Amino acid sequence: MIVERRSADSFALQVMIGLCLIWGVQQVMIKWAAPDIAPVMQAAARSGISALLVGLLICWKGGWDQVGNTWRGGLLAGALFGLEFFFIAEGLQLTTAAHMSVFLYTAPIFTALGVHFLLASERLRPLQWLGILLAFIGIAIAFAGGVSWDNLDRRMLLGDAFGVLAGACWGATTVVVRASRLSEAPVTLTLFYQLIVGFLGLLLIALFSGQITHVSLTTVAVASVLFQGLVVSFFSYLIWFWLLRRYLAANLAVFSFMTPLFGVTFGVLLLGEQLSVNFVIGAVLVLLGITFVSAEQWLRRRLRRALGQR
Repeated sequence: MIVERRSADSFALQVMIGLCLIWGVQQVMIKWAAPDIAPVMQAAARSGISALLVGLLICWKGGWDQVGNTWRGGLLAGALFGLEFFFIAEGLQLTTAAHMSVFLYTAPIFTALGVHFLLASERLRPLQWLGILLAFIGIAIAFAGGVSWDNLDRRMLLGDAFGVLAGACWGATTVVVRASRLSEAPVTLTLFYQLIVGFLGLLLIALFSGQITHVSLTTVAVASVLFQGLVVSFFSYLIWFWLLRRYLAANLAVFSFMTPLFGVTFGVLLLGEQLSVNFVIGAVLVLLGITFVSAEQWLRRRLRRALGQR
């Protein structure tokens, strides 16, 4: 049965505000708990908890019968998912949560580029190309700490680069899902692949890097892992997929730009992070570019209405 998706209403807006708040605070929680539990271990633990819950949900609602047709794409998507959170974990030890929140959400840019070359039905339009250009100009400005290399914080620069790489991995994961048989699989199975492969991969990285012993079960550490595992990776992702089945994706994409804004705000308020002028300017351009890419159809319709065209 084909479900007709409708334009976002006030209910969708309220739910998206809640989801963006949850996603925005995620990087802050990881960095806040880092002294007690290594970020890589946090990522592994949250993926393991969520994989268990999603696996139980599949047992209840079904979906295991499609493993035979989807496991190749699932392994690749899971590997990219794990790599994304490896870059997030390592990057947060070098840069701020505010920076990570913005650079991570460059993912739609990389998704748009990937599907442009792989799917003929999703070629980029002029406004989207403009958005990609603005986003990369914004990244360059945000990276620039001054006129000379001596003014650059190389440690933060590397962390910011990890943030962009995490965004690229996230975007590539979406491309794999869209261009493989996963596009026809239940969302719970697609999510399970990402979580279980990510869990195993991150656990191995933690083991071989020695970070597996960097675990102290303090209140902050436990709260961070449970928040990420139960609220972010399980609850919020399922709510997001539920919204995508009922509302137009382009409408929801317009609201999703609030996530990095929440991330930056929480980083400043809760962690006392400082924002440089060049980062603020670059972040604005990145967010504007993401909006052009993700919500191109919505923006185009709005522009036509403003001009009195159909």
